Formats: sequence, C-alpha cells, structure tokens
Amino acid sequence: MDDVATSAAPRTPGLGVARRLGTGVLVLAALVGLWEGYKWLWQTAGWKWPFAVDDVTMPHLYKVVEAFWQPTTTGGPPLIRSLLDATWFTGKEALAGFLLGALIGFLIAVVLSQSRFLERGLVPYIVASQTVPILAIAPMVVVGLGSKGVAGWKAVAVLAAYLTFFPVAINTLRGLHSVDPRALQLMHSYAASRWRVLWQLRVPASVPYIFTALKISATASVIGAIIGEAPASIQNGLGGAIVNFNQYYSLEPTFLWATNVVCAALGIVFFVAVALTERLVLRGAPENIA
Repeated sequence: MDDVATSAAPRTPGLGVARRLGTGVLVLAALVGLWEGYKWLWQTAGWKWPFAVDDVTMPHLYKVVEAFWQPTTTGGPPLIRSLLDATWFTGKEALAGFLLGALIGFLIAVVLSQSRFLERGLVPYIVASQTVPILAIAPMVVVGLGSKGVAGWKAVAVLAAYLTFFPVAINTLRGLHSVDPRALQLMHSYAASRWRVLWQLRVPASVPYIFTALKISATASVIGAIIGEAPASIQNGLGGAIVNFNQYYSLEPTFLWATNVVCAALGIVFFVAVALTERLVLRGAPENIA
C-alpha cells in the first residue's frame, strides 16, 4: 500500500525546475572551467596548436562580462544597452521569418502529403535547396528583393524563413504519414473525406513532429536574421554589431565575444519559447496523463 501511495503521489513541479536550474548552473560552471583551464594550460606550456592562446584570441571570461558595462564610444552608452537594442531589432526579424517559414513549411507538407507523385518529385528539390550556403544566397536575395521594393528587415526575414521552412516541411510531412493504419482504416470505413482525415487525424498525429522541427527552426531563424543583416547593410541589429566589432577585434576583442554571447542567448530564448509552448499544447495528450 505504501508503494502504491508513493507511486500515486503527485510530482512536485518546483523540484523539477530546481533540478534543471542546478544542471544548467553545473554545465555553465564546467564550460567556464574548461575555457579558463584551456587558456591557462596553453599559455603556461607555450603551445601554439591549433592556435596561439593570448588575451586577444581567448580573453578571460570575466573581461567579457565586464565589457557589457563599458561604453563603445567615448561618452556613449554601455555595450549592454546597445546590444539589447540590437537584440530587439534582430529578434523581430527572426520572429517574422520564423512565423513565415513555419507557415510555408507546414503548407508544403500538407500539399505533399496528399499526393505521392508530388512528394516524390519535389522533396529532392526541397532537400537540395538547403545544400546551398546561406552566405551565397543572402546577397542575391537581398538584391533581388530590393529591386522589387522589398528591402531592409523584410528581406532579412525572408532569409530567416528560408532556413526555417525546411525542417518544418520535412518533419511535418513525416508526422502526417505517421498515422496509425487502423485509425486511417476506421476513418475510411465511415467514408470520411480527405479534408476530414487530414484535420482530424493526420494533423493531430503530426503535432509532436511539428514542435521538434520548430525547436530546430527557432535557432535557425536567428542565424538567418543575423547573417542576412550584413548584405542588407543593416547596422541596427546583431549582424551589424558583429561586423562593426570585428573590425576592431585586435584592439577590443571582448566586445565581439560579448556580442556572440548575446546572439547565443537570443537563440536560446527562441528555443525555450517553443519548448514551453510545446509543453502547454501537449499537456493534455494521452501519453502525458498519468
């Protein structure tokens, strides 16, 4: 009886959150120790492979943290304020591209799921579209859209959508085909239309696949937005900050490292937002109900 009562006891949400936070702190401490340990060992031993380690190539992490409160120009605002403004700007571009790419990817998957002929004919081209480096596509997209009146952040959002649609399309298509054959036969026995089978059976079955793709695409949209800002000559975002601080890297390397930290943080925020949404949406799924 005690075992039954113990197994039936509700889980404490706070305990799970505390464990995750503790794990995150431990991982962060391990990364800091690895960075500083690597720097100390290579400088002490004088090793030059794979690269010479000094305060330019690998600044101390505490100096990177201090750089957030240093002004970028004489009498100017601290770096953290400039980066927060840039993060807000790039975040809006990435969000627009993420939503656009997710919608396009979902619609492509729905269309392909209804025709084996289209699926076999178009999927190879969809896969091939992702083999072209984004750095090669970005200038062409920006210039081409600019000639059509779509310039600035809109062109950058299109680049973010380009990196977003592929995982959503492929994973959603796989989810749409993952329906239990017995459930499909039951729907057919009731003479259900193709539209009803799609929205009442295939789409619900594909939701876990869609969220897996969205978590991948969330970070990809941030990368696409950052890369797209350079050919678009946008200076207000994180891409412009990277280009700017890269020019002065030998004089103040901590500014570029601090910008990289903020870029990574923005990608993590997008990922966590999708993960939390997934938890809320799938909370009532049968496999999650004890």
